[in-house]
Amino acid sequence: MSSLMRPRYTAEQYLALERVADHKSEFVNGQIFAMAGASREHNLIAGNVFAELRAQFRGRPCEAYISDMRIQVSSTGIYTYPDVAAVCDEPLFDDAHGDTLLNATLIVEVLSPSTEAYDRGEKFAHYRRLETLTDYVLITQDKIRVEHFVRQGQQWVLTEVSDREGQVHLVSIDCDLALREIYERVEFPANEVKELLV
Repeated sequence: MSSLMRPRYTAEQYLALERVADHKSEFVNGQIFAMAGASREHNLIAGNVFAELRAQFRGRPCEAYISDMRIQVSSTGIYTYPDVAAVCDEPLFDDAHGDTLLNATLIVEVLSPSTEAYDRGEKFAHYRRLETLTDYVLITQDKIRVEHFVRQGQQWVLTEVSDREGQVHLVSIDCDLALREIYERVEFPANEVKELLV
């Protein structure tokens, strides 16, 4: 039984390929992984979060980015495309292209069945090495549930909100994300709707 060996790349090779590619790929441990498309619900949630942050950043020196902004964790070498990222300091980029952010303060991932384990596990392990990151938010797309991890010293503390009238307070960037706004226009499976009405 033989296994196919995936080619290995340097970060420079990855960036050269990525900048001319017609689709997005992430770079982990010398390997390039193509990203799959997202569902309607996934796109609505990411867009709603971005819109809420953008509105609250008006007049402030903060910037929010939607899924086309690449993030690099310099200490591990990973390059990813989170669903939403934000920075409230001067944004730092890896080169003059200005397409790879180095100092995200907030990262938001909308969970998909194919990526949930990775977003919770290995990817979060990489993100935790990003010294500027203070808030990591995971949003479930098929039910109302938002998990907010906040850095407190050397620890990450989890708060979970599953009430449509609840909100997530992001202290480090002084923003509130209301779940009603996060899930605006998102339709849930019939059994989830019944649970919400009880």
